[in-house]
Amino acid sequence: MNLLAIETSTEAGSIAVCGKGELVRRVCPAGVPHSETLLPLIRNTLDELGLAFGDLDGIAFAAGPGSFTGLRVACGVAQGLAVAYDLPVVAVGTLAALAAASGGERVLVALDARMGEIYFAAFVAGQPVLPTVVAPAAQIELPATGGWLACGNGLAAHPLLRARLAPIVDAWQPELIPDAGAVARLALASLARGEGVDAADAVPVYVRNKVALTVAERLAAGGRA
Repeated sequence: MNLLAIETSTEAGSIAVCGKGELVRRVCPAGVPHSETLLPLIRNTLDELGLAFGDLDGIAFAAGPGSFTGLRVACGVAQGLAVAYDLPVVAVGTLAALAAASGGERVLVALDARMGEIYFAAFVAGQPVLPTVVAPAAQIELPATGGWLACGNGLAAHPLLRARLAPIVDAWQPELIPDAGAVARLALASLARGEGVDAADAVPVYVRNKVALTVAERLAAGGRA
């Protein structure tokens, strides 16, 4: 099965193409908006594998949570290509892909959400066991039992969360960030189960409704206007 996966939920965007029995992953150039680099990167990667857009069986994208702009870019590119080539779309949760990439069985995922908050979720055997939330470190509800692997850049960005997790976490992967390779692997399984959707039904999952702090909120937190 040939699949294109797009992951731009953070500044470290990437794509992955599954084709001809291999998975090829490429990273978006740093310092350039993903909207400018995605299509050329996708075309070049398909060319490497000797594939055309028409050879794809589906398109996947990391649906969120994550950067509002990044999620919209990934969704828009996936929708546009899916409409143009009559392909199903698979929306993969960003935190679910991170949990899968960790290789753990019991995984806590913490992704920095900026504005003093963290996107947080818990997975057991790839299935969510706590609802995804966005909240400050002090307000996140933690599992009562131990034996977890914790991953994601929210661990380094929010030391308080790591301190709170310490009694229940056995292994740490703070360097783990969202990656198109993990999105592709989850999407292939979904596509094989017939879970692809029409392009019009593919939407980002924001979790948070607010994009930025107001001037008053930044000042109250000790920041600058």
